[in-house]
Amino acid sequence: MSRFPFLRAFALLSALFCLGLALAGAVTAQAQERRAYPSQPVKLVVPFAPGGSTDIVARLLADAIREPLGQPVVVENKAGAAGLIGAEAVARAQPDGYTLGVGTISTLAVNTVMLKSVRRDPLQELAPVMALAQIPSVFSTHPSLGVHDLQGLVATLRAKPDHYTIGSAGVGSIGHLIAEAMNEALGVRLRHIPYKGQGPVINSALAGETQVLSDQYPSSSSLVQSGRLVPFAVAAPQRLPALPGVPTLAEAGYPALNRLAITWFGLVAPAGTPPAVIDTLNRAAQEAMRQPAVQARLAQLGVVPMGGSPQAFALLISDTRAQIQQLVQQRKLVLD
Repeated sequence: MSRFPFLRAFALLSALFCLGLALAGAVTAQAQERRAYPSQPVKLVVPFAPGGSTDIVARLLADAIREPLGQPVVVENKAGAAGLIGAEAVARAQPDGYTLGVGTISTLAVNTVMLKSVRRDPLQELAPVMALAQIPSVFSTHPSLGVHDLQGLVATLRAKPDHYTIGSAGVGSIGHLIAEAMNEALGVRLRHIPYKGQGPVINSALAGETQVLSDQYPSSSSLVQSGRLVPFAVAAPQRLPALPGVPTLAEAGYPALNRLAITWFGLVAPAGTPPAVIDTLNRAAQEAMRQPAVQARLAQLGVVPMGGSPQAFALLISDTRAQIQQLVQQRKLVLD
C-alpha cells in the first residue's frame, strides 16, 4: 500500500514532463516557422501592364529587396479591368506572405468608391505592408490659352464657364475625379471630356482640343520642358527641382486637391497574413527603398520614395477613400 502514493506521484510527474516536452516542441516549431519565413521565392503581382511607372518601381523593389528578404521576388503582371484582376488575385491568395501585390490610389481608393463591383473597404481583403512611392502630377495648359499661372487660369475659366475642357482616361478614373476636384476647389466649370486611356488625353491637350491637362510629371516632363505645354501648378510634397518656379497646389491654398492629384502606390498582402510576416516584409522593403541606387533611380524617374509603417499606409488608404467619397457627394457624381 505504501508504494501507491509514490507510483501515483511518479505517473503525474511523468505526464507533466511529457506535456512540457510537447509544449516546448510546439513553441520551438512555431519559432522555427517564424524564422524560416521566407523559405521560398515571393511573387509580386502588378495589376497593370509592363512598362508603366507602377511596374518600373515594382521591379526596382523586387531587385532591391532580394538581399534584405533573403529570397528572390518575382514580378507577375496581371493587367485588366482598371487593376481589378491583379488586386483580386492578391486578395484571394493564401495569406502566407508568398503572394504580394502593388496597390495604387486607383485600385485601393478610386475603384473601391467609383466601381459598383468593388465598392467595399479594401482593408477587409488586403493587408497594407508599406507605402512605396508617390508620383507628382503637373497641371498644364495649351500655349494658345495664353495662361502662365494658376491665378490667370482661374480668371480665364471663370470668364467663360463650361467653355474650356479637361480630359481624363475615362468616367470614374482618377483624372475624372481630379477634374471634379478642380471645379470644386477653384470655383470654376471646366467641362470633362472622357477618353480611352491617358495617351489620348495627352494627345488632345497637345493638339489644343482640350485646354487643361493633369498628368503624372514623368510622362509630361519633356512636353513641359520643351514648351509644348505650359505648367501652372504641380501636385507634390514640395516644388519639383526641374520646375522651381511652379508652385504646388498646397502652396496656392488647395491642399486637398494637392493630395488627391499625387499618385501613390504601396505593397499589400492578402488579409490574414500573420503580423510577424508583415513586419518582416516591411523591414525588408524599408531597407530596399533606402539603398542609394534605388534612391537615385527613383529621382531619375521623378518618383518620390515614401516608406513608413503598415498602419501609416492603412491610414493613407482610408483618408484617400474618405476624400473621394466626400467629393462624390459634393459633385453629385453618378456612379456605375
